[in-house]
Amino acid sequence: MRQLWSWVRGCWRGFGRSAQAAGVALLIPAVWAAAVALWQFWGGSPWSWIAPFAWAAIGTLLLARPVCRMTRALVARWTGTVLPPGYRELPPVTQLSTGYWWNGHSYSRTQEEARREQRLKNWRHDPATWRDLRFVVLAPFSFGLVASVPLLGFGVAFLALTSLPSGYLAGLLVTIATSPYAWRSVRPVATRFLGASTAMELADRVDTLTALRADTTIAQAAEIRRIERDLHDGAQARLVALGLALATAEKLMETNPEQAKELLRDARAGAATSLTELRELVRGISPPVLNERGLVDAVRAMAMDMPVDVTVEADLPHPLDPPIESALYFGIAELLANAVKHARAAHVRISLRWQGDRLCAEVEDDGSGGAGIRPDGGLAGLRRRLAVFDGTLELTSPEGGPTRAWMMVPCASS
Repeated sequence: MRQLWSWVRGCWRGFGRSAQAAGVALLIPAVWAAAVALWQFWGGSPWSWIAPFAWAAIGTLLLARPVCRMTRALVARWTGTVLPPGYRELPPVTQLSTGYWWNGHSYSRTQEEARREQRLKNWRHDPATWRDLRFVVLAPFSFGLVASVPLLGFGVAFLALTSLPSGYLAGLLVTIATSPYAWRSVRPVATRFLGASTAMELADRVDTLTALRADTTIAQAAEIRRIERDLHDGAQARLVALGLALATAEKLMETNPEQAKELLRDARAGAATSLTELRELVRGISPPVLNERGLVDAVRAMAMDMPVDVTVEADLPHPLDPPIESALYFGIAELLANAVKHARAAHVRISLRWQGDRLCAEVEDDGSGGAGIRPDGGLAGLRRRLAVFDGTLELTSPEGGPTRAWMMVPCASS
């Protein structure tokens, strides 16, 4: 009895899914039929035959992307197969000093006009747009027809219920036999025609690399300006003052030895302070312990200087390339600073280990949680820096904690 009930439930569920798949696939043909019907209803003449084609084209363009989104949602809910949309992301619209707005393609007088032109150009040149149009044209003739079979069988059974008992039984058998399987045709068709093509992947990769190159250039320029400012305001000013103090002490050696000795003591203190500032500056650029002892020891040394309890677990038998070590080191430093400053954590655990051909750096704290990756935040910048090495940053931080961050970088040990 339980097996029979399970079979009935499966048929009913399959019939419902087939109805949904057929409804989504036949939505565009319904728009075409509606365009022709409206043309006939309004008394279309033989010379105005272009009107229904125009209406059908407009309806297809407007509904192509929603139909594809609904198809992806059905496939993900029914089979667990996630099909990435692959649509190009719009770059930010920025206002220039001239007052005009730059949208990545052209200049506009207002932000709304710049964003509108950007959307239109992105829609025209996005390969995903033409992929969606191809899919909505093919869908009715592929899984749309297959998914309609149980509905057609049910329709035949309903119409023949009073006049033709044999037709009623035939329609009912067709419905029962095809309901559990007809909806399954949506998955292979969607996977084949809605997946990202090679051209789309290459275009996305080019856009990503272009954005990363711009971010790297801006970050390098900002870092150079920071170093110049630190040298000018700190060590350089102290060294100039040190030179003046030594010159003054040299003149006072014979006339006022005590004042000369005091100036020399001040000069020695200034030299020590300048040396400390230079060491801090060098540590911010490239920590000596990282260059001399590698990533693991550098992270352990950094953990010893933190005001919270930090546990470091590492399993890296081989050294890494210096750029990757530097990126991970400063990434861990930023995550530790966030745990102390924002999460008010009492304990932090750092784990460095290999996962296949990828290096995984995990940072977990017992703080208050609620962290997120904001577009203009430090974690978003960290994600962009890791993307230079095809790395990723993932974050989970529920309210109340704990907060876990994973930095994954594909690399080969050297």
